[in-house]
Amino acid sequence: MNPATPGDATSDGQTKFEISYLPPVGKPLGTNGYFKFGAGVIIPLLRLITKRDWRGIENLPKSGPVIVVSNHISLIDPLIFAHFLYANGRAPRFLGKASVFKVPFIGKIIAGSGQVPVERETADASFALRHAVAFLEAGHCLGVYPEGTLTRDADTWPMKAKTGIARLAIMTQVPVIPCAQWGAQEILPTYGKRLKLFPRTKVSVWAGAPLHFTQWEGCEDDPVALTEATDYVMAAITTGLEKIRGEQAPTQIFDPHLSDLPRIGNFKRAAGQSARNDRKRE
Repeated sequence: MNPATPGDATSDGQTKFEISYLPPVGKPLGTNGYFKFGAGVIIPLLRLITKRDWRGIENLPKSGPVIVVSNHISLIDPLIFAHFLYANGRAPRFLGKASVFKVPFIGKIIAGSGQVPVERETADASFALRHAVAFLEAGHCLGVYPEGTLTRDADTWPMKAKTGIARLAIMTQVPVIPCAQWGAQEILPTYGKRLKLFPRTKVSVWAGAPLHFTQWEGCEDDPVALTEATDYVMAAITTGLEKIRGEQAPTQIFDPHLSDLPRIGNFKRAAGQSARNDRKRE
């Protein structure tokens, strides 16, 4: 795909968003009118309700293609993560769940800012890799949540991730910046609905040193290499989170493939419904 050629991303089987793969411009790099409008609304609100603990800013390249990855702990943490990147010189591109793009007005702002809708756990999800490669070829900062959804770990530690991040990193050989974040779950609990606004919550985002994937070059279709490279990414994120939390992560990493919890969506609601059904059968 030519990075200078716009493409289409389908969010609901009918609505299509035009995606531009033109090289990033503006300040922060990669911004546009929609992005600036959204930032102008969201950032002042985040400043009102958060106290920011940002570290490792020197690890974020000021230009050129880069993948930034993070753990996923709350529905509000993408805003905090984007704020961290935007305030430090990069307006990121994310591949987000398609349902958000269907929200009136908000969806238009998100799509207009250059983000891409992805229908998770469907055949269309494979197109996400094409979009990601095109963004990187154009020189963008690409934001990725390797877990693909909010962590299912009972104590909010990172869980086993999907191998998409490894495939992308191996194919492009672009540096990957591992970021760990903490605190967003205090503002909005995992799949919670009630926001905690005051007193202000400390939110930490720490960026680590770049990860490189030369040892797996040419192995993007090797399952063993993909697993190794994915674990390499998640270990770096988890190490950063251990430093923020001041405690060690469990040695047994939660694996969603070995769980009865749904792979995507509100697993707490699903678990609650299952418990209610069990009580009815008793």
